[in-house]
Amino acid sequence: MLNQLEELASAFVIAEMKTDLAHDFNHILRVVKTAKELCEQERAASEIVTPAAWLHDCFSLPKNHPDRTNSSKYAADKAVQFLSEINYPEKYLEPIHHAIVAHSFSANITPRTLEAKIVQDADRLDALGAIGIARCMQVSAKLERELYSTDDPFCQLRLPDDEKYTVDHFYKKLLLIADSVNTESAKLEAKKRTQFMLNFLKQLNLEIMSNNG
Repeated sequence: MLNQLEELASAFVIAEMKTDLAHDFNHILRVVKTAKELCEQERAASEIVTPAAWLHDCFSLPKNHPDRTNSSKYAADKAVQFLSEINYPEKYLEPIHHAIVAHSFSANITPRTLEAKIVQDADRLDALGAIGIARCMQVSAKLERELYSTDDPFCQLRLPDDEKYTVDHFYKKLLLIADSVNTESAKLEAKKRTQFMLNFLKQLNLEIMSNNG
């Protein structure tokens, strides 16, 4: 059942999703891979986790869209419609819908099930580490944000403003993600990836200070 589902979901996502550079098909593939690993480690229901991971961004509004907070709900509705059309077992549709709705940062919905926690964790892990840094840069370039504040690059004496500065996004959101993941397996991985980001910021600081003479 899942093998056929994955083939159909892959084709559906490629045909239907309209994304920004940071939410492309490779993002889907990474989230699916991570979600499967977490699902196995946490002994969750793959019949829910796998389709939810494949379809979690089948609809996605831009980061600066005024209706961004409802993006995951639109994705969940679209996903369930697709799953119904391919006759996926009805008993899984509601928990899949919930897992997709709850995955989003902007929706601010607490996941009620283990499967929803796993999909949320898999998506959040993709905002960390080397991939997380690269995706942050992609989004910031699209939104034309400056790289850092000349006066206080690392938010030591001010609140982070990630509407204006890319590096500020680390302090406002990315470095806090590890504290928000749900499962023990994800917590371990989030800690590793967060340390990588801290090392990146440390190196960036050295290079900025060197250039400032």
